[in-house]
Amino acid sequence: MEIIQSPLKDCFYIKPSVFEDKRGVFSETYNQKQFEKATALSLNFVQDNQSISKYGVLRGLHFQTGIMAQAKLVRVAQGRVLDIVVDLRKDSPSFGRQFSLELSGENAFQLFVPRGFAHGFVTLSKDSVFCYKCDNFYDKASESGIIYNDATLNIDWHLPQEDLIVSEKDLELPTFKEVTQ
Repeated sequence: MEIIQSPLKDCFYIKPSVFEDKRGVFSETYNQKQFEKATALSLNFVQDNQSISKYGVLRGLHFQTGIMAQAKLVRVAQGRVLDIVVDLRKDSPSFGRQFSLELSGENAFQLFVPRGFAHGFVTLSKDSVFCYKCDNFYDKASESGIIYNDATLNIDWHLPQEDLIVSEKDLELPTFKEVTQ
């Protein structure tokens, strides 16, 4: 497993070891000892989630606030997505900056999303199976987000606007400025 620092403080991606032979492919998707050694983070993942999305489905940008904030370790089991994170921590040197990475079943990359980050993704393939580990439980009262087409962030989702499928709930999310004031 190789852990690579992203341009955003405390956010990194993981390139797991993948073993392929005539039977197929094997990879270890998580190893707590290696994770802690490489990151100096001791996390207790308490919830695993999975979503299946069609081409063009955009989920995000989401996060939880306060004591219910979540760190996430995300990956794609099947298909391809463009994964986006935004640092919302006002005391961070990378506050307001974003990072994107293509995650796919083929490249097996994973992205660690620290607490205090907004997170979203868009499916680039016919469909995708998106998996994520969370270090805190989902709490509806603490959920928040940022509108995907926020003018300040100006995120390039890599798909034409007419191909994007966004939930009504996500279309009503506030702007980056509204969230960070």
